[in-house]
Amino acid sequence: MRIGAAPLAAVRGLALALLALPVSLALFIFSVVFFAVTFPIGFLLFPVVIAGVRSYAGARRRLAYTWFGVEIKEPYKPRPRFRRGLRGVFQRYRWAVADPATWRDVLWLFVDATVGAVLGLVAFAVPMYGPYGWVLAAGVWKPIFESGGGDWYTFIHVVDQNSADNAALLGVVYTLIGLWLAPRLLRASSLLTRGLLAPTRERELELRVAHLTESRSDALDTQAAELRRIERDLHDGAQARLVAMGMSLGAIEHLMDRDPEKARRLLAEARESSSKALTELRDLVRGIHPPVLAERGLGDAVRALAMASPLNTEVSVELPGRLEAPVESAAYFAVSEVLTNAAKHSGARRVWIDIRYEDDRLRLVITDDGHGGADASGGTGLLGIERRLGTFDGVLALSSPVGGPTMVTMELPCVLTAPGH
Repeated sequence: MRIGAAPLAAVRGLALALLALPVSLALFIFSVVFFAVTFPIGFLLFPVVIAGVRSYAGARRRLAYTWFGVEIKEPYKPRPRFRRGLRGVFQRYRWAVADPATWRDVLWLFVDATVGAVLGLVAFAVPMYGPYGWVLAAGVWKPIFESGGGDWYTFIHVVDQNSADNAALLGVVYTLIGLWLAPRLLRASSLLTRGLLAPTRERELELRVAHLTESRSDALDTQAAELRRIERDLHDGAQARLVAMGMSLGAIEHLMDRDPEKARRLLAEARESSSKALTELRDLVRGIHPPVLAERGLGDAVRALAMASPLNTEVSVELPGRLEAPVESAAYFAVSEVLTNAAKHSGARRVWIDIRYEDDRLRLVITDDGHGGADASGGTGLLGIERRLGTFDGVLALSSPVGGPTMVTMELPCVLTAPGH
């Protein structure tokens, strides 16, 4: 445990208790009351209260992850589009009441206002009670004794310096136990929160099916867009050159006897067109699946990208084997897109790429020293990368504060084959 983590946990325990007692209790009471009164006030206000409950629960989910590393997913069903007027009021009410996650949230509010608040107060009170024994031993016991006959420190009746010193020793015990206990109590509170706020197994399966459906749709859209790009590149590039070259060869055939000099010039132009067409076809093939990726794997393919990048790029690779070809391709083009974005938009001079395999996941971290401020929804291509990774159940995380640096982290679940296979 880091130095200072235990006192910080104690302070966080007090903060959670002070948050849970008024806010969780008030939202619980409002939820129950407005559900009980139903028409007409309940129909109007119950969905509003539940929207507030969900916002509050979302904030507590983020706190559980930020403070204690406990990740809690949202279990709610998608919000439908409501009609206007009285019919929309009934739709909102039915949507709030029919979602099982609503009642789990309400139950959590009660548990948080009772058990959660107690755990937070104990996490704060036990380590903070220890220093009071030291205060008594420092001489505070005298005015207390003179005014009221002494003070009790747990089971020690403090009436003189000797008993005050014993209280100080007991205070050390309280402090040590409290500092050991506080983080564990708060983590237990977060796990209790996860047990009520996280999706049920049935809801997890529904979310999983919805995610796979969306990923399949994205994959089909991406594939269709890629096919259109290949068709367009062929039509505008190599195909046009080959057609022009065929026409030139036909003209050469007619000019061989009448104008050999012009025929030679057209032949030279045809040879140049064939060379350009071959280059364009090679570039097109590299855009579909780069040969270096197929032959040497992700690590060397990314190093080749780094060498071609205008930015000073350092690459660190720790891959004990080869990845599956679709995963390699997705990771390669994701890195390529991020590097392109960094060169175009970030104002960076240096880029660091770290690729490693751990816990059955491929992890790619790309950091640049640019001015920051990148936004995944700002049209920089990061949304497209996220959709591409989502096809493989992968995720993308972006950290780009204004002023930099920008860090893009991508993870894809996958398996490795043995080296050389």
